[in-house]
Amino acid sequence: MSGEKDLDQLKKEAVAKAKAEALAKRQAKAAGESADAPKQEDKPSEQALGQPAQTAGTPAEDGADLAKKKAAAAAKAKAAALAKKKREGIVEEEAPAPVETTPASAQTSDDGDDLAKKKAAAVAKAKAAAAAKRKAMELAGESVPAEETPAAETTDDGDDLAKKKAAAVAKAKAAAAAKRKAMELAGDAAPAEETPAAESSDDGDDLAKKKAAAVAKAKAAAAAKRKAMELAGEGAPADEPAGDDAKAKAAAAAKAKAAAAAKAKAAAAAKAKAAGTGEADTAAGGDDEKAKAKAAAVAKAKAAAAAKAKAREAAKGGDVSPADTAEQPSPNQPFLDKYRKVIEENLGADVLEDSYINKLSKDVPTLIAKKDTYFKVAQFLKYNELLGFDYLSELHGTDFVTHMEVYVHLFSYKNRQSVALKVKIDRDEPTIESLQPIWAGADWPECEAYDLLGIKFTGHPNLHRIMLGEDWVGHPLRKDYKPYDVEV
Repeated sequence: MSGEKDLDQLKKEAVAKAKAEALAKRQAKAAGESADAPKQEDKPSEQALGQPAQTAGTPAEDGADLAKKKAAAAAKAKAAALAKKKREGIVEEEAPAPVETTPASAQTSDDGDDLAKKKAAAVAKAKAAAAAKRKAMELAGESVPAEETPAAETTDDGDDLAKKKAAAVAKAKAAAAAKRKAMELAGDAAPAEETPAAESSDDGDDLAKKKAAAVAKAKAAAAAKRKAMELAGEGAPADEPAGDDAKAKAAAAAKAKAAAAAKAKAAAAAKAKAAGTGEADTAAGGDDEKAKAKAAAVAKAKAAAAAKAKAREAAKGGDVSPADTAEQPSPNQPFLDKYRKVIEENLGADVLEDSYINKLSKDVPTLIAKKDTYFKVAQFLKYNELLGFDYLSELHGTDFVTHMEVYVHLFSYKNRQSVALKVKIDRDEPTIESLQPIWAGADWPECEAYDLLGIKFTGHPNLHRIMLGEDWVGHPLRKDYKPYDVEV
């Protein structure tokens, strides 16, 4: 359409130019010729037939020149329009080639009349369109632009139409490409390329989207089925066709749901079995039940310790059967054996009173030193190259009514191992050597044991009460402690 408008514009410009040249020539001839010149102009066909070759400047030759210029302008306009259509991808049927006009003056005259009529009609049409446009803009309240030539308006319309057609073609091509890709993903053979039409572009988009969604849904169902079968302990099957997606998905979902339900049921049963009826009793009893449970645990631990001590004593006397002492060895037993061996080789076999694995304290190897060898064993534990217990992490005292004990927990950063050192002291005169000169970290723990239990550490640089005042009467953690003020 844009090409046709360009052709009309070029024709109009060629006609206007030819008419202007003809008018100028006629005016020049009218000034220099005789009165019979108009008669010769009215009968150009007779002169053309009688004189096949005339001199230059005659009206017949002017008409021939006008026809040639017109034909050349028309051919040029048509070629420009055709090239533009090819660039924009718009293929239309070619217009029949114009028949070459003879340079006869009669044909030129007829063409001139037709051209004048067409020109007048085009001008009238353009004026009407411009007037309608101005009127519409006046009604809309906009400023009226200057008059434009109809050729400019038709060119803009042609450009818009070409752009719309190009966009439609591109959209259709994209839809076709998406369709081919979706069919390739689905395992179907991709169809041969078709020339997409602008009208079917929306349908192509919808079809491509539906096919892509179907393929994605099928793949997700197959993946879920394989995962469910792997969780169930079965081998993952080969990929099934997309037609069985619904069945496969339903079966996989049912199997996964059943497995999850069974797992939840087993967990609930195990939890209920472990909890028993204690939860209800604990909730009803509140703090009293908690206190009872704690007391029962303490009693159980004491009974276990007593049984262990009895078994150990019986093993020494040889009166116990192997079935009574059979229990799993501790993973820390080799460390305890190593500590005993090194101490006995360097300090003698009589420096330790006893040794054991403390089951109530994460199986820590425990050494019980005699009161007079306590400081020497502690010093050896720190400075011996094979042991190297360079860190004191804890020190506290305990009143066992019959006697008191000082408990020290040590750690070796070099060997990444732990050991506990204990010593029993007289309850009436609780006195023992201070470990502060060996480990500076024993300073405040020994002050605390002195403050709360009354244990005196000889050799401590500043033994004093750190919680209670110096005028406080008694030591609160002793079993025989009686508050000075009974109301407190």
